[in-house]
Amino acid sequence: MSSSIEIARHTLLSCGLILAIGTVAALFAQKVRIPDVAVFLIVGILIGPHALGLVNIAADSALNQIILLFGASYILFDGGATLRLTVLRQVWITIAVIATLGVIVTAAITGFAAQFILGVPPIVAFLLAATLASTDPATLVPIFRQIPIRDRVAQTVMSESAFNDAMGAIITLTLLGVATGSTVSVATSLRELLEHSIIGITAGIVLGYLATIFIAHEKWAFLAEYAPVVTVVAVIAAYFAAEGLHASGFMAVFVFGIMLGNKETFGFAMEPGESQKLSEFVLTTAFILRLFIFILLGAQVNFVLMHQYWLGGVAVTLVLMFVARPITVFLCAMPDRRARWSLAELLFMCWTRETGVIPAALAGLMLGMKAPGAETIASVTFVAILTTILIQASTTRWLASKLGLLETDEG
Repeated sequence: MSSSIEIARHTLLSCGLILAIGTVAALFAQKVRIPDVAVFLIVGILIGPHALGLVNIAADSALNQIILLFGASYILFDGGATLRLTVLRQVWITIAVIATLGVIVTAAITGFAAQFILGVPPIVAFLLAATLASTDPATLVPIFRQIPIRDRVAQTVMSESAFNDAMGAIITLTLLGVATGSTVSVATSLRELLEHSIIGITAGIVLGYLATIFIAHEKWAFLAEYAPVVTVVAVIAAYFAAEGLHASGFMAVFVFGIMLGNKETFGFAMEPGESQKLSEFVLTTAFILRLFIFILLGAQVNFVLMHQYWLGGVAVTLVLMFVARPITVFLCAMPDRRARWSLAELLFMCWTRETGVIPAALAGLMLGMKAPGAETIASVTFVAILTTILIQASTTRWLASKLGLLETDEG
């Protein structure tokens, strides 16, 4: 039997196992009423090469990269589609400030802590902090899909997680330029951030509007029956259109989702049957991709690398969770008089800052480039992913209930 057929058989078996085990894990998560991403992560660790050895898909394999790239994009699109423009109009100032200034504040506090705790050079400490500074939409979107949190809080946190990725990535790449000897000015970085944001948002609006016309326009909806396929094609197109223009692909797919999710606002409406079919397809596809992303993420945790830094990594993560995030939220959100945030809402936003796929991708990029301190950064990043998802994601419903932020609490 040829090696290519053997690889194909092994990959197919691995995917089948992940789907089967992941479905059982999702059922368990539903029964115990915790977000499934936390259970998927634990399951991934258990079935990965360092434990039972049932699944072994390398982090740098083409299959893993496709799942990460398309999965994160589609989950972001799904998150955008759940947002409502009427709610965003009330809280856009908070989102804008916390997704830009907030990332810098978080990175600064975490960077000083990492330098002190880990004893690494300043450039390594701040590279690590920049990697951890952005929150993860691939984790947060599914959590708010499963837990009925008060609309404006859920939509603020989801929007922040989508928009702050660009800021986090730009800060990381700017510091990487400094670390590798490239000359990068602050003015250039700010201009790039502005360009990335504007182009990404524009690409999402244009493709979102076109897709909406083709599936929901009264006269031009000739692809209404193929709406699920149109969304898949448009997510890929939005991502690559933005990336091709050196902008944020993730921002583009998120805005595309907002456009499609608010089509009624623009005067478009699908037939009830077609709309139901599209909703079911998006939910199922996002679930499958979420299952694959987090089980593979767990399976790829490198315990040899983590062993050396786990204690320092936990300490840095605790500073990130209990010091950097609360300061960021209160500094960026409390002055927003338009939103008039309550203390309960601010406290909840302090707790929802999971680290996940995007920081893992940035850490992987630095490993590939052999950046200074890359192994330390990767190790601590995975400690942060495990800690924040297992602790924060699993307690989201409990905290929301205690703070009176569940939709059911409002009657």
